[in-house]
Amino acid sequence: MPKSLLALTILMPGLLSAQVPHRLGSVHTPDVDLSYETFGSQGAEIPLIAVNGGPGLSHAYMMQNDLWQRAAAHRLIVLYDQRGTGASKQVRPNAPQGMSAQVADLDAIRSALSLDRIAVLGDSYGGMIAMAYAAAHPEHVARLILSDSAAPSWKTMVHLLPQVFPDREEQGDTEAKSLAANPEGAAQAGLVNHMRMMFYSPEMRDAYVSHMGDLGFVPAVGRAVQQATENLDLTAKLAGFRFPTLVMTGRYDMNVAPLTAWRMAHAIPGAQMVFFEKSGHLPAYEEPETYLKVLETFLASERTTLPKAKHPKASKPSG
Repeated sequence: MPKSLLALTILMPGLLSAQVPHRLGSVHTPDVDLSYETFGSQGAEIPLIAVNGGPGLSHAYMMQNDLWQRAAAHRLIVLYDQRGTGASKQVRPNAPQGMSAQVADLDAIRSALSLDRIAVLGDSYGGMIAMAYAAAHPEHVARLILSDSAAPSWKTMVHLLPQVFPDREEQGDTEAKSLAANPEGAAQAGLVNHMRMMFYSPEMRDAYVSHMGDLGFVPAVGRAVQQATENLDLTAKLAGFRFPTLVMTGRYDMNVAPLTAWRMAHAIPGAQMVFFEKSGHLPAYEEPETYLKVLETFLASERTTLPKAKHPKASKPSG
């Protein structure tokens, strides 16, 4: 059974992260030229590869604050664009978009950077890739972090947006109909409407949406990935995970409801469970101070039990 840790914090005032090495690179494979960026340097600490969600999004949505640069003060952090998105658009015609291909891409990044054992963090849909990678390559997984992760199968995911945001769902449907002659415009408008339902804090929501810019959304890629993974079910694999695992979720995540995370934590031997009490689907943005503290504690600890966090002093939110 997982041990629960209640993560309670308010966003601290924004601070400039210390300068850390930053590098852009690409990995050529027969299917795709994968674009990645790294922060920090490889050293004694476990390197971390963060896998973004979507599907069909680049990793730009994860770069809306300096969390990863700050995490890179102690280790190498790697983020990349999945095939067909962001800067990874050089894709062979008719290249597959199924999970085997996604796992192969992640392993190509790991191998190109000469990383033997890594921490894999999967955010949202990226959690499904992270779980599939962990099942296929346990020899390379030192730690697994599932952050507001999709379920091991689409069919078992608890998705509450229509029940909690019927007004925004209706608004999105109306907007889509008005943009029927412009499918690309409709898709982008739908993404903005979707992002407005991701937050606990209205102030955080407005700050994020007003500054998010182009998130590299490619609707055709999203549809192809969902079709290719429609019947995927990784549930049976979870019981075989033998590496330390951290499952995190925003208490008010209505995109992937906390019950999904709870079930995964109970299915993975020894998994730790963290709730962020003032977050929706993006606690790395809404509660970055606690998110970073929990992440670093988990990565640095040789134990499989996280220490209980102290409740910090509240401070004024910043965007």
